[in-house]
Amino acid sequence: MRPYNAIETRNVKFLVDKQVEFTTIQITETGLKKSILDATSPVRAYLKEKKIHDYGIQPQGPEHKHVIDTYILTETALHLTKTSLYRPVTKKGDPRLWVNKVRDVEFLHANDIFALIAYKNILYALNLTTVDIEKACHSPISTPLKDLISDIYNEKNSVSNELLGLIKDKMSDWMPAKILADTGIGRTVESVLGIDMNPSKMPDYKGIELKSHREASKVRNTLFTQAPEWSISRLQSGRAIVEKYGYVPTGYTHKSLHVTLIANKPNQQGLGLLLQSQIGVLEADEFAMTMSDDGTFKKINDVAAWQLINLHDRLLTKHHETFWIDVETKKEAGREFFRVSEILHTKNPIPSQFDVLLDQGQITVDFLLCRNSGGDTYSFKIKAKARPLLFPQSNIYNLRNL
Repeated sequence: MRPYNAIETRNVKFLVDKQVEFTTIQITETGLKKSILDATSPVRAYLKEKKIHDYGIQPQGPEHKHVIDTYILTETALHLTKTSLYRPVTKKGDPRLWVNKVRDVEFLHANDIFALIAYKNILYALNLTTVDIEKACHSPISTPLKDLISDIYNEKNSVSNELLGLIKDKMSDWMPAKILADTGIGRTVESVLGIDMNPSKMPDYKGIELKSHREASKVRNTLFTQAPEWSISRLQSGRAIVEKYGYVPTGYTHKSLHVTLIANKPNQQGLGLLLQSQIGVLEADEFAMTMSDDGTFKKINDVAAWQLINLHDRLLTKHHETFWIDVETKKEAGREFFRVSEILHTKNPIPSQFDVLLDQGQITVDFLLCRNSGGDTYSFKIKAKARPLLFPQSNIYNLRNL
């Protein structure tokens, strides 16, 4: 897609500031003539995430075309139409889409860029090249575009305000942690908020992820856990990795592997990460322990791998909106007490920055394999100082001054 011009940039910034989730698509000259557009990877991912359509499970052919109601938004009006989503009978069956009647209700030119907005299972199309969104939203009269953006913004803020109020009411004074353990604070926070312990990969509180940590442990924070994709990995399981690279630590009777992997640099077991952006893969590899003359460490063996698109999806699903909760702690009579001191409220991580931060060593992966407690864990962690680079939208709530 071409770079945004001035009005498109202003429109995109306005939508982001209003917390509107959207994807963009360019109306190419060929597409305009043939009434057909390629559903690009970001468009496909967005439609799947919003449960509008999953091209990945759609068969090829016109008989499998999926047609959905769509509203085309202008500065003052709303036009009902249909969007066709399909995969033609070609060698690859490249995903396609077209918003019907788009020419009839809007000044449309080749290379215009549209925003597609999914809200409450309805798809909206908005021309970012011709519509002045900020002007429409500041109009003294009510319009469909103004009402839609207002509804989305108010809905997003109502949940975060509710959660912030609960934390202020229940956790700004000292209270005991349920257990004396690394996870004791997080478990207590979730329990106080009425969240059951579960292994779900979805956010914790009505779409908001909670990450609680002691102030003294802010060096790295867990983003999410994600096992390698064994179908594209040389070693096919955590146990196989342990057999090859594990060791018997003090207090154990069996091999385990508790290590941190950083990009382009081996740890004591010779393991590190390698970002293969050109093929969309993150690798965990074995490297030579001695640096080459060019200042790099030579890769020796593949170990395991993840597809970047799936890691991006995990990041966007888990951290669309997050409360990073800092707590003060103290110990009395063998028990740990805590109170919330500060909350960093982040939104809308940038997937491309995830890749950059991996390559820079700001995001790392911890292997905790064959533990006495059972279960293998692959934790993606980010250095606290790097969070603003991944999450550009943030607010800080200081609870010390309440």
